[in-house]
Amino acid sequence: MNAIMTVELKKHLQDKGLIFWMLVLPILFTILFIAIFTSGADDQMRQEVIRSIVPGYIVMFVFFIMISMVQAFIKDRDKGMVARLASTPVKSSAYLVGKWLPFVYIVLIQIIVLFLFGKLVYNVSIGEPLILVILSIFITFTVTAIGLVMALTVNTENMGIAITQIIALGGAMLSGLWMPLEMMPGFMQTIGRFFPQYWAHQSFQDAMAGTTQISELLQTLGILFAIGVVAFIFALIRYPYFLKRAVN
Repeated sequence: MNAIMTVELKKHLQDKGLIFWMLVLPILFTILFIAIFTSGADDQMRQEVIRSIVPGYIVMFVFFIMISMVQAFIKDRDKGMVARLASTPVKSSAYLVGKWLPFVYIVLIQIIVLFLFGKLVYNVSIGEPLILVILSIFITFTVTAIGLVMALTVNTENMGIAITQIIALGGAMLSGLWMPLEMMPGFMQTIGRFFPQYWAHQSFQDAMAGTTQISELLQTLGILFAIGVVAFIFALIRYPYFLKRAVN
C-alpha cells in the first residue's frame, strides 16, 4: 500500500494539468469574481463578499479532484494494471487505499494554498484555525470518497468529467458558493441544504469569522462524515464489478 501511495503521489504532483485545475484555475476565478462582485462596493460589503467567495471557491474546486481520480482508475483498468494486481497477494483494500490517499493529501494541500492566497492577497480572517483544519480534513474525506465511488462506477473518462461538473458546478450554484445564499430564492436555499458544499461553506465562514457554534460544527462534521462513509462503503461494493471490467 505504501509503495502504491508513494508512486501515485509523486506522479500526481508532477501533473501540470492537475496543478492547473486544483490551484491556478481557482485562484483566477477567485480574483475575477471578487473583482466583479466588489466593484463599487463599500469596505464592509467588500469584506462580506470576500469572506463568502474565498471559502466558497475553495469548496467548489476541491470537487474537481474527482476528474483526476476517475482518470487514474480508468487508466489502471484499461492498461491491465488492475488485473495484474488482482493476480498478486496485494489486497483490494491496499490498492484502493494506496490510490485514494494521494488524492487526500493533494486536496489538503490545495485547501491550505488557497486559504493562504486569500489571507495574503485579500487579508481574509482566519479566526479559528484549528476548526478550519478539522473542517478541511472532513470535506477532503467526503470529496475523495465520492470521487472513489465514481471512479469505480463510471465506464469512461468523459462520463466522469460530466458527472463531476454536475456535482461541482450544480452543487456550488445551489449551495450559495457563487453568491450569498440569502440572495437566492427560498426553495433554492432549502435544496442547498442537501449538498455537502452548503454545510462546508457555512462552517468555513463561521470559523473564519470566529463565530462557530459547537452544535452547528458537530452537525456539519456529522453530515460530511456520514456522506463520506456511505460513499466509501459503496466504493468497496463497486470494486469487484470494477475488477471484472479490467483488461487482462
